Amino acid sequence: MKTKLLLTLTILFFTLQSCDNKDDYVLVNVAKPMFMTKEALRSSVEITHPQPIVKSGKIYAYKNLILVNDLAKGIHIIDNEDPHNPNKVAFIKLIANNDMEIKGDFLYADSFTDLVVFDISDIHNIKKVSRLKDVFPVFIPFPSMDNLVVEYGENTEGVIVNWDISQELRRIEDINYNSELTDGGIRFTASADATTGQGGSLARFKIVNEYLYAVDSHNINIFNIEKLESPQQLNYISAGFDIETIFNRGSYLFLGSMRGMYIYDIESPVSPQFISEFQHGTACDPVVVDDDYAYITLRAGNRCGALDSSLQIVDITNIYKPTLAKSYEMDNPYGLGVNGNLLFICDGNSGLKVYDKTNIDNLQLINHFRDINTYDVIPMENHLLMIGEKVLYQYTYTDGGISLLSQFSLD
Repeated sequence: MKTKLLLTLTILFFTLQSCDNKDDYVLVNVAKPMFMTKEALRSSVEITHPQPIVKSGKIYAYKNLILVNDLAKGIHIIDNEDPHNPNKVAFIKLIANNDMEIKGDFLYADSFTDLVVFDISDIHNIKKVSRLKDVFPVFIPFPSMDNLVVEYGENTEGVIVNWDISQELRRIEDINYNSELTDGGIRFTASADATTGQGGSLARFKIVNEYLYAVDSHNINIFNIEKLESPQQLNYISAGFDIETIFNRGSYLFLGSMRGMYIYDIESPVSPQFISEFQHGTACDPVVVDDDYAYITLRAGNRCGALDSSLQIVDITNIYKPTLAKSYEMDNPYGLGVNGNLLFICDGNSGLKVYDKTNIDNLQLINHFRDINTYDVIPMENHLLMIGEKVLYQYTYTDGGISLLSQFSLD
């Protein structure tokens, strides 16, 4: 009898102990860095048959092609000759790649600190033609998510090229959140008539005439691409802090940073000159521009810092003194685009919003595509491209806004 009572009390004790401990644990995102030597990274480039996408990144359009970055893994090549039925044709394995630009059938893409050039004139026989080593600062994108714990482990040889993310239950008292790493990354010391393509609002690369401008968190890096297959690094211009995106309009570059919008004059292409800036509270902020206004989405939360998300419309008729014209509340905006009187905003999980921007003091919502994840858009002449989580959407323009043309899974 005593034995049974003791066993019962023991089970009850551990049951109560387990219940009491529930509040001591929390589900966290655990990020473990993936290391690789530079030699292994540079020798890992490979052109393969189509692959399922892992994490949708930036999007780029060129002729009848659509290129989609698989975050830090490479570039998916899609034949879009028939927008109703796009077709994946190849995958460029390019570790630590996030950005791309094309001119005259030559693809320029980053890979960690390097600029890599590919000949894509034959999409069934893509060739790597050159690599400029160590032309970009060492900058590792840091995972942007809440409740983040970073564990480096013991094997830290080489450079960080990506992150392995998992969810785990951890004791609250044992957690050391990496909230101080809010700048988006970890830094370490260490021909004119050719056709160009079009990137989205989140791009860090931009080709203007015979020059490639590539922004990192602090600089505009300038390359001469007159000889398309063998670009030359010229110099770099210190341009501010926490720069995230670049957009070109005429002879100006518009840089979106977490602190504001910087405007540079490229009348002298090799030495961009600072013109003016528009400051806002700390937030993630891509920028697009039409003749009179710059449109900036500010995203709050996570590393972005701001408390509220919004669309800010900035009057740039006086390029030397940009001023806020109007602000609109948003949910969780990422990329955006403009085409004529239409303004497209990828409002994260709140879907794609299409506005008539004829009167910027009273934007009219004319389409709202809900229940989809949205990341960035490219307003083409005849239709709109949008990238979501592992899905490529295409829309056709209508008198009343846009309508879905096709939806293509990248898996």
